[in-house]
Amino acid sequence: MNFLRRRLSDSSFVANLPNGYMTDLQRPDSSTSSPASPAMERRHPQPLAASFSSPGSSLFSSFSSAMKQTSAAPSGLMEPPGPSAPVVQRPRILLVIDDAHTDWAKYFHGKKVNGEIEIRVEQAEFSELNLAAYVTGGCMVDMQVLRNGTKVVRSFKPDFILVRQHAYSMALGEDYRSLVIGLQYGGLPAVNSLYSVYNFCSKPWVFSQLIKIFHSLGPEKFPLVEQTFFPNHKPMLTAPHFPVVVKLGHAHAGMGKIKVENQHDYQDITSMVAMAKTYATTEAFIDSKYDIRIQKIGSNYKAYMRTSISGNWKANTGSAMLEQVAMTERYRLWVDSCSEMFGGLDICAVKAVHSKDGRDYIIEVMDSSMPLIGEHVEEDKQLMADLVVSKMSQLLIPGGTVPSPLRPWAPQMKPAKSPGPAQLGPPLGQPQPRPPTQGGPRQTQSPQPPRTGSPSQQRLSPQGQQPLSSPSGSPQQQRSPGSPQLSRASSGSSPNQAAKPGAPLASQPRPPVQGRSASQQGEDSKKPAPPHPHLNKSQSLTTSLSTSDTSQRGTPSEDEAKAETIRNLRKSFASLFSD
Repeated sequence: MNFLRRRLSDSSFVANLPNGYMTDLQRPDSSTSSPASPAMERRHPQPLAASFSSPGSSLFSSFSSAMKQTSAAPSGLMEPPGPSAPVVQRPRILLVIDDAHTDWAKYFHGKKVNGEIEIRVEQAEFSELNLAAYVTGGCMVDMQVLRNGTKVVRSFKPDFILVRQHAYSMALGEDYRSLVIGLQYGGLPAVNSLYSVYNFCSKPWVFSQLIKIFHSLGPEKFPLVEQTFFPNHKPMLTAPHFPVVVKLGHAHAGMGKIKVENQHDYQDITSMVAMAKTYATTEAFIDSKYDIRIQKIGSNYKAYMRTSISGNWKANTGSAMLEQVAMTERYRLWVDSCSEMFGGLDICAVKAVHSKDGRDYIIEVMDSSMPLIGEHVEEDKQLMADLVVSKMSQLLIPGGTVPSPLRPWAPQMKPAKSPGPAQLGPPLGQPQPRPPTQGGPRQTQSPQPPRTGSPSQQRLSPQGQQPLSSPSGSPQQQRSPGSPQLSRASSGSSPNQAAKPGAPLASQPRPPVQGRSASQQGEDSKKPAPPHPHLNKSQSLTTSLSTSDTSQRGTPSEDEAKAETIRNLRKSFASLFSD
């Protein structure tokens, strides 16, 4: 056949053939039988088969490559996908509560949360804010501010807050504590914390924290000024010594403070306290040489000394000379102790006076709303901005929500190992496994030698954990006479008793404990023991009934007592575990 194909492919051979012979070979439907026809017929289907095999092979190769990729995916051999477009996260909104004299946006310019999330700064005063707080929706803040004579109205949901303004001042008639409550209601993190901001709305309340530090450290390490608190004007009869400084209510920047020289002036001030209808404090006047201010911003410490030039007894009023002094360990102890109050103050300052006799007196502590002084004001503002960014990176997840401190916790329980034939109960020194809830699946037993008896005898104990037999020497052997564990103790009390073929595993004999005779073990087994703590009321009732029945029948032999106990157990288990 191959020879014929080669001859047909030869052009000289085909030219010498008769005219009709090649025509019959070239016509596919010719009925003339020729030796070349089968060869030609076999040559024509080859391209058709090739055309069908080509798609099949490509389809098979596609399936093969897909299977290879699928099998290589779990092993990490699949090629990583191409670079996808980066997900742009929304910027975090920082609400700065401060006046318009400081543009906080420039201090946060270029700073990002976790190095990748932009920060959008919204700045307003307490008087320009309003809000609505929800349990699950957070806090929606409405802001109405004037910028270059234009009223700007905006609503947003802040992610973080920087408080640089007092929320309450009696002198100015400003009370924005309700806004602080609303921000705290919305669960917003802040610097300082909103909890501390609300507590700083009363100076005597803050001074009470200083008193705690005074009693803790002592007057040598924490010299606190002597102060007296009056809830109203009625107890203000006289002062122990003069001159004294009377402070009315809650005010700032030296407002509401009066120096009283004698008793007559003191009575006049008492009438003013009655008109103000507020509390008041009195403290001894200290002829100061200069004031001391120790501030802490994050981990940065600075100490300043301020000396009055105008001669006013208030160093923060009138002209004064300010200079930075060295930070001593004594000053550091003051500010560190005060920074721990109200759950921690990220920004705070301690004010003290240095008297002319060389003694120091701590008079006040301030929070994040403290005014910045000295020639390092710009540096302090930058430190505050860095502190806020650090806190935002710690508290804000890149997903965009504040992590809740109360997260559900579910302990992972390890699956209990099934006991082997030689150990059906827990080993000594290990706690009992927790019993399953009612209606739950019972624990299956490991393979044991075949035995006969009712199904109730082969079940587990009522707790679903302990079978009716336990290894010798375990604490489960000494139980009450009617409890399921008694069968093990009574069956093991006679060492010479042979195991019956049809008896359940509970009646198998047990070797005696070393160092004790069989009679002593039998006496110990007959002693009543307190019921098992896991037994329920129905089992306790069955135990008492079986015990009373046995006592009424007298003292039968050990075999009869044992058989009676097994019968009682069958009845109790059949009633408890019947379907």
